[in-house]
Parts: sequence; structure tokens; C-alpha cells
Amino acid sequence: MIVAVAATAHVAIPTLQWLLDSPHTLLKVITTPDSKTGRGKVLTPSPVAQWAQAHGIALFKPDTEEQMQEAFTGADLVIAIAYGRILKKSILQIPIHGFLNLHFSLLPAYRGAAPVQRAIGNGETITGITIFAIDENLDTGPMYSQKRYEIPKAASSDQVLDDLSHLGATAFEEVFKMIEESVAPIIQSSLGVSNAPKITKEEARINWSQESVKILNLIRAYTSSPGAWTSFRGSSIKITSADFSELTEAFSPGALHLYQKRVFIGTKDLPIEILRVIPSGKQEMSVKDWINGARINEGEVFE
Repeated sequence: MIVAVAATAHVAIPTLQWLLDSPHTLLKVITTPDSKTGRGKVLTPSPVAQWAQAHGIALFKPDTEEQMQEAFTGADLVIAIAYGRILKKSILQIPIHGFLNLHFSLLPAYRGAAPVQRAIGNGETITGITIFAIDENLDTGPMYSQKRYEIPKAASSDQVLDDLSHLGATAFEEVFKMIEESVAPIIQSSLGVSNAPKITKEEARINWSQESVKILNLIRAYTSSPGAWTSFRGSSIKITSADFSELTEAFSPGALHLYQKRVFIGTKDLPIEILRVIPSGKQEMSVKDWINGARINEGEVFE
């Protein structure tokens, strides 16, 4: 089968590599135009664009409707994975076998842009992947394959997405066979539907008056984007890693307690231990380095 892949994020790379190693033909890769990143706002190609260039695969970065029509012509099938653009009906009708999407949830649960972050933030223990045929609505198309995945207790959304991206890549062989044999996909159930819209910065702000488990789930869920954050000394600080603590004494929500170069923060119930942070304008660092550099005082407060 002649296949094109429309993708932007690194989670598409395991599927791209599978296609490259398979009997199928990876005709081209379609990605978004280069975007400005970093403090210098340098135009940078997407992770998928960099992969395609490194492997000598034809690369398209369409911006206009005419460019989109050209980019999606020539393949029997298009796989979309975290592409980041809405595809119009006229585009969806171009390939003879249509478009497939690799989605990182067990649909119809968590339809939308942030399924893994929402699942972890809600304390889910099971998620998975779904490969489905794209229709004109958001993540509602009929399904070819689903695979379950148990979320590790301390895993961040980055770790889970990496695992799911590899799990999804393993499912395409069976899906391609179904398509070649004209096996019909399964219509999604109308039960168990939930949505997973993109996380806003304000949602990622930590409310220290919540229970410790909810706060830890939020930190796991929103690392690395947009990053769980709080306010300290008038500036924002992201918390990238934290854990339950052995302390049994509760103290005020948001209050810092220092003990042997460790930092514990009060919550609604029991304190949690902060392990790694990103202070405003700085790189990620250990709590020990942060304490030494910022000269943290006992009793200061995260707000």
C-alpha cells in the first residue's frame, strides 16, 4: 500500500519507523510549517520534519488550501497522528482508502487534543490507543483497532505518550490487513463519551487547597506542556516532579517546610515532596539546587 503520514509531534515517529521498515511504501510526510521556538524565536522544523529529512523521505509543509490539495495527492491511504490541523471534507476524500488516525485513548472516551493529560489528571489507571477512520467530526469515526494500556502509578504524560506511541505503531499491521481484506470498522458507542480539550495555562495552576493525590496527578499530567505551576515571590515556577512524602503532620496549604535539603509543601490533607522545578526564566533543576540558589526560607508559601 502507498501511504502518506500527516504529523507534527514526536509521537508519530514510531509509526513512521514501522512504515519505513514494512513492505508498504512511505510516499511522503506532511507536516506543519516551521514555527518559531525558544527565546530567540528561531524558525524550527517539527520533530516529524526533522525525521523525514534525516531519512530522505519527501516532505511537504502545506499552508494554503491549494498546497494542502497537492500534499495529500498520490497516496492510497493517509495516517494522521497529532498533525495539529483540521482536515476538510475535500481533503479527506482524496486518498482511495481515506484517512486513519492514531488517537491516544480508548474512544469514545477522551475525544480531543489532550487525552493522555486529561486521563492522568483525572486519576485514570487504564487508557490505550484507538486507530479509527477519520470523518468530518472530532474523533468520532469508526474504529479498526483498540489496545489497552495500564498507566504506571508515577508516570508523567510524557512517559505515557511515549509508551502509547510505540503501542500504536504495533497495531497498524493488523489494521492494514483489515483494509486490504475490506473488513468494516466498528462504529463508536454513544455511551462513555468524554472530551479532552487542550489544557489552558490557568488549568495547570496548582491549587494547594486540594488533596495531595489530586495535586500529584496534575503535576504528572501537565508535564511538560503547559507545565504545572504555582506562584512564588511574585513569579511563576513550574513543578516538574513531586511525590508523596513520609511526613504525617499536616501544615497550611502551600506552606514550604525544609528538611535535610528537601522541600515539602502543605496540601488539604498531607504534604507532598517537591523533587524538580523550573524557576521563571531558568532551566529545570533539582530542588537542592533551587534551595541553594534561591535561598528558600522555612514557612514561605506557594500561591
